[in-house]
Amino acid sequence: MATKLSLDEVTRYQEEGVVAPVTVMSPAVAKELRRRLESVEKCFPQQIGPEKRNNAHYLLACLDEIVHHEEILDAVECLIGPDIILTNTVLFIKEPNSLHHVTYHQDATYMGLEPQDSLTAWIALTESTRENGCVRVIQGSHLLDIQQHIDTFGEDNILTRGQQIEDIDEEHALDIELEPGQMSLHHARTIHGSHPNKTADRRIGIALQSFAHPSTRQVHGEDYALLVRGSDGYGNFIKGPRPKAEVDLANVEFRNKVNARLSEILYAGAQKQRGY
Repeated sequence: MATKLSLDEVTRYQEEGVVAPVTVMSPAVAKELRRRLESVEKCFPQQIGPEKRNNAHYLLACLDEIVHHEEILDAVECLIGPDIILTNTVLFIKEPNSLHHVTYHQDATYMGLEPQDSLTAWIALTESTRENGCVRVIQGSHLLDIQQHIDTFGEDNILTRGQQIEDIDEEHALDIELEPGQMSLHHARTIHGSHPNKTADRRIGIALQSFAHPSTRQVHGEDYALLVRGSDGYGNFIKGPRPKAEVDLANVEFRNKVNARLSEILYAGAQKQRGY
């Protein structure tokens, strides 16, 4: 049994729906991962641009290393057990002095995963602070049912549908400030969002979303996942390949297939659809 999280941290997650900060790598390792990521952004913009930030771990070795990072998986194991699948990843990058933000929402609303007890690990490759738009959560909101979400398709909203829960009392929101190499873990029903980046540097994080037990099923039918630890005796998801190079262009077609399926799931019932 992994012991990355203390009993107090496990209890906090169960009661509050979030635990942070959890240190999973050194600042130097996080800085090098950022360098590798930004190098790929520069050299392969067609594969890792603003509308190509979902499931890049199938292509990029630097992100695959994060997905399979032992310290991250040790912490996740403390919360959902030793058999772990990962359905998707999302790069959340806010450019300097941009208006990009994330409205308050619950991840479980559109992911189609049952039961709704998966979790998201949000790993910081740069500082994540109040000033640059860190994640903010409503503690204990994971104990609620799924709340009504309104699709806004806001131009500066990073979320696919610009989905938001209205009338959130921000006075009770907790800022999840992280140093490079730290992460937060939040429950799929935890209400969370973030404000714009008001600083002169990029805010870079990757959400591993969602970690789940292999018995989890996709209510919309076929879906994809990686087995990242333990075993899978259920076979509810099509398993994907890992990159065999720093940028594995042989996996582009598979990644595109995964993202097309993800869009079908996320936009189910929506009035329109964006490019991500």
